[in-house]
Amino acid sequence: MNDTTVRDRWRAVAAATGPADRAAAEAGLRLAYRTAGLAEPRRVLWADSPLAAVTLLRGLTDQGRSVRDEVRTRPWAAERRRVHDVLGPAGWADHWQRTGAALWDPTRALADRIRAAVAEAVAEAVAVSGDPDGTAADATAAGVRLLLLDAVLGQHDAAWLAAFDGHGERLAGLAAVAAHAGWWWPYEDVAVVCERPVELHRDEAGRLDRGDGPALAFPDGFALHAWRGMSVPAAFLSGLADLTPERIRDEENAELRRVMLEYYGYDRYLTASDARHQHRDETGVLWRIDLADDEDVVMVEVVNSTPEPDGSHRTYWLRVPPTTRTAREGVAWTFGLRPEAYAPLVQT
Repeated sequence: MNDTTVRDRWRAVAAATGPADRAAAEAGLRLAYRTAGLAEPRRVLWADSPLAAVTLLRGLTDQGRSVRDEVRTRPWAAERRRVHDVLGPAGWADHWQRTGAALWDPTRALADRIRAAVAEAVAEAVAVSGDPDGTAADATAAGVRLLLLDAVLGQHDAAWLAAFDGHGERLAGLAAVAAHAGWWWPYEDVAVVCERPVELHRDEAGRLDRGDGPALAFPDGFALHAWRGMSVPAAFLSGLADLTPERIRDEENAELRRVMLEYYGYDRYLTASDARHQHRDETGVLWRIDLADDEDVVMVEVVNSTPEPDGSHRTYWLRVPPTTRTAREGVAWTFGLRPEAYAPLVQT
């Protein structure tokens, strides 16, 4: 199997949603214990999300110590040394670029978001139950973050597993769990395993992104809401369908206001609000909208000189930096050029 095929297979694992194959995942984790020279866990418990797993673990008293170091860290490090020795420094760097590198940033970012959301959810539950000064919530969140460090990331370990795929059997158990389930926690006597998400929505850059519901959701309802990678409240998203220019202008949070503008559409907002005509030349028309406590929205209105099949000419709106002063400067910026360097021979 070539590196591209391996990378694509693990990319699919990282993005997999739907019910776990519990039998295959449990067989994989038992293999991981045996490979580490450990006795298999007496019990395997399942949870519907990382939040549910942490809640379950906080209530356990008979799990024994964490064996993550033996099950994951040590064999991981040994396998990396072996492959590195076989390929050499340059060969290893090239191999990593062709396999795991492309998966690293999106999976790490998603894992970090999940950790933060779990810690926040548990802390909020403590606060609601009675924590006037926030001391208990802070202590709980700190404890949860430590507990999350005991997790093996399953499908979100796809980057490393892609790099080691086919290079030995030391990580076969870990790979099997990752291919069939989500995060899991290995302890001496108990292993806790998570279901995979039921929904995952990303934009073209791989960021969590959805405007009409959770961008990441688990079977028990634990979810992350995001727009273009930025965390947003669920209630905020539910109001996007009824946006008006007035609602956008009244939003005090500059980041949320930008989300509103993206969802509503800059061109639509320009048409419906008090946009100022700032400049016009042969390249287009520059418009500016003043926003309180935020940078101005500046856009160039350009008309495609190539007619549509019906003879009409389509209008485009290009978002440009707020420092833009002329239409030519704005259009040139979209091509990465200075205004004096922008001189198209043919306009299309």
